Amino acid sequence: MLNTLRKIVQEVNSAKDLKTALGIIVLRVKEAMGSQVCSVYLLDPETNRFVLMATEGLNKRSIGKVSMAPNEGLVGLVGTREEPLNLENAADHPRYRYFAETGEERFASFLGAPIIHHRRVVGVLVIQQKERRQFDEGEEAFLVTMSAQLAGVIAHAEATGSIRGLGRQGKGIQEAKFVGVPGSPGAAVGKAVVMLPPADLDVVPDKSVDDIDAELKLFNNALEGVREDMRNLSAKLATQLRPEERALFDVYLMMLEDAALGGEVVQVIKTGQWAQGALRQVVGEHVNRFELMDDAYLRERASDVKDLGRRLLAYLQEARQLSLVYPDNTILISEELTPAMLGEVPEGKLVGLLSVLGSGNSHVAILARAMGIPTVMGLVDLPYSKVDGIDMIVDGYKGEVYTNPSDVLRKQYAEVVEEERQLAQGLDALRELPCITLDGHRMPLWVNTGLLADVARAQQRGAEGVGLYRTEVPFMINQRFPSEKEQLAIYREQLAAFHPLPVTMRSLDIGGDKALSYFPIKEDNPFLGWRGIRVTLDHPEIFLVQTRAMLKASEGLNNLRILLPMISGIHELEEALHLIHRAWGEVRDEGTDVPMPPVGVMIEIPAAVYQTRELARQVDFLSVGSNDLTQYLLAVDRNNPRVADLYDYLHPAVLQALQNVVRDAHAEGKPVSICGEMAGDPAAAVLLMAMGFDSLSMNATNLPKVKWMLRQVSLSKSKELLAQAMGIDNPQVIHSSLQLALKNLGLARMIGPGVGKAL
Repeated sequence: MLNTLRKIVQEVNSAKDLKTALGIIVLRVKEAMGSQVCSVYLLDPETNRFVLMATEGLNKRSIGKVSMAPNEGLVGLVGTREEPLNLENAADHPRYRYFAETGEERFASFLGAPIIHHRRVVGVLVIQQKERRQFDEGEEAFLVTMSAQLAGVIAHAEATGSIRGLGRQGKGIQEAKFVGVPGSPGAAVGKAVVMLPPADLDVVPDKSVDDIDAELKLFNNALEGVREDMRNLSAKLATQLRPEERALFDVYLMMLEDAALGGEVVQVIKTGQWAQGALRQVVGEHVNRFELMDDAYLRERASDVKDLGRRLLAYLQEARQLSLVYPDNTILISEELTPAMLGEVPEGKLVGLLSVLGSGNSHVAILARAMGIPTVMGLVDLPYSKVDGIDMIVDGYKGEVYTNPSDVLRKQYAEVVEEERQLAQGLDALRELPCITLDGHRMPLWVNTGLLADVARAQQRGAEGVGLYRTEVPFMINQRFPSEKEQLAIYREQLAAFHPLPVTMRSLDIGGDKALSYFPIKEDNPFLGWRGIRVTLDHPEIFLVQTRAMLKASEGLNNLRILLPMISGIHELEEALHLIHRAWGEVRDEGTDVPMPPVGVMIEIPAAVYQTRELARQVDFLSVGSNDLTQYLLAVDRNNPRVADLYDYLHPAVLQALQNVVRDAHAEGKPVSICGEMAGDPAAAVLLMAMGFDSLSMNATNLPKVKWMLRQVSLSKSKELLAQAMGIDNPQVIHSSLQLALKNLGLARMIGPGVGKAL
């Protein structure tokens, strides 16, 4: 049965439209199950009726004409109950409804299974037979499995139809929505430009050649052509990116060297294989190796290798990609966006990015945030090859995309984009003003940084310090561990740029969804695996070199604070503190006179929440990592679009945990800050201030919004709002009641239409 199922799904997947797909389903399921009838009914969202869309065995003239409401007939019953219905004689059931045009009175037995996609009933799959009999458990299980497999296929075919502006009946529709993972905040309205791979390596055949020198010359010309392209793209992006970010292009250039991919292709050509076949073989081997790795970062490297392979093939085929036309307000889309693709778009025309694959921590997402381009990743349901040239809306806050937006939605988002622009201008005036509430409470606002581009942005927006400097970014864009001297130079630049303001440097935090290509971590469950402090304690040589570099970089500046990630207990903290003191001793022995910097612990694991007091006694400060803490408390992978709607930092459990951390830290006389998306949400920031957090750290883009919000409220009012929120047991109700309260205070500007659970 499994083989039959696989074949049906493959055949349906290759169907050109929904009608064809449904026709294949009913025919193949009828054959596989030996039934006399198989029909598919789909729920029309406009009329809220189950419509007969395909059948084998009933009168085909009834397709599109027969329909029933959820409270009518056996099909309606299966749809509303969301479970299978197995009847020996359908006519005996009180909900049985007879439609003369179908000719179905000849069939007695009935088995129906709901088709459900992302919790939404999309239809019902039915088989019928003439003789009275109960379908057996095996048959019922097969139909349930079939309907579960088909749900995604039907949703995809439906999406393809809606992309073309057609509903299920071929009627015009207004818009379709697709949900992915937020990659970079912001909203954009524009036109889709799909960047398809320039050439298809998979279809290149093997071919023997006699003139090996001619093939080598062809390949070397292709290599030089792609190298030149990479250099040009890097130069084109020079005004938009700092050297650290442009270093990603150096990674591509290194892959083309003789010691890497380029050299391997040359070796295969020398065996008598033509250049295109040799390229396919080498790229295929590399891609397979990467794709088999569980590590998300390394899997993304496979897309880089594929991208290079396609570019080389395009040169070899002398079929350079047709020049794409980039309209104003281009929304660039690809199955796998690569850093090189960003550089193809003329400066000033790119307003949004969409990628079918990838997470919020891929290289492209990091670059998009550095460039301030709204981005959505992980759009697995988007039929991307069909959207070229259509109007789209990108919501980088919520990770949502709209195709063929209605005039109403377009107007709403155009207002959001304009509000953002005006807001950014208006908020500039706040740069020199302190963040003080109406009743005089001072709230320090710090920034999260990682790229050098973040420095200027943070200073333009009036940051009062760095609450989180992600030291892993220089490691991620390198091909090896950076040396102590290289790290020292990078850290010194950060510390000097913000001096005399404090800079909190988090020790190397890799693992989970952040990995290093030269230090692979292969795990079934990386978020619960070897990451953060666990890696660096197992490799004290990495930790000591990094700590020494930080300490030396702070000489004469004395604005360094060291933060330890992923601490789950006292034993890890004590071990890390021992190594920090050892590094400090070594640095002083070498003649670098630096005081011992303040050391803090990140509270991002539930275990640490319950040990806050014990941890606080041993360190100088605490910092809550709201992204990971929310993820671990709710057991929700925030990069997974299937469960993204369950990830909510205003969940009552998260709010209670945060309140407990502040209470316990202050009981030990230690300051506590919070960094992550939550701190940068103006509405959530009101609650965090009320809880007693000593500082908030966020991305530079959101800092002026948070400052504006907190300057418009009093601490006493924020405490009222917190008390109200803590009494609610539903996160959605917390969001709506908080937004309503802020709206009533005249503060709706920061909670604009169409954006996020909160901005």
